Amino acid sequence: MPNMAEIRAFVQINAPLERVWNLVSDLDNEPKFWKGTKEIRNISKEGNTITREVTIAFKDSKCMQTVTLYPKEKIHAVFTKGIINGTKSLNLKQEGNSIHLEAAWEIKLSGMMGMFTGMVKKHIQSGTEQALQSIKQEAEK
Repeated sequence: MPNMAEIRAFVQINAPLERVWNLVSDLDNEPKFWKGTKEIRNISKEGNTITREVTIAFKDSKCMQTVTLYPKEKIHAVFTKGIINGTKSLNLKQEGNSIHLEAAWEIKLSGMMGMFTGMVKKHIQSGTEQALQSIKQEAEK
């Protein structure tokens, strides 16, 4: 997709994989760490795939997401409807006694909002870095 914004951030967490996974895979708790996520409403769950409606801070917009959990490895969210098009992934990798947690976004704002993608990218980048630091602090308690 043209004009996609790529956002990447990572953090090293000194905690067991199990603890980090339990924090990031508790999808209902997402607004606690991700300030741009205001509210989550799960619609359906089939195996490791969840369909949900997410209310984001940007003009209280609602987005539909399909989230797939790959236990202790990755969480992959696809924005299927709403102001955001694209994906968000959280990848976990054991490195010695710590966990490398990486967040990767590939997104574009839909329709006329596309021209604001660059502006929103900065907000998402800082929000992502903040979320990873919050997850790190919680995991290392």
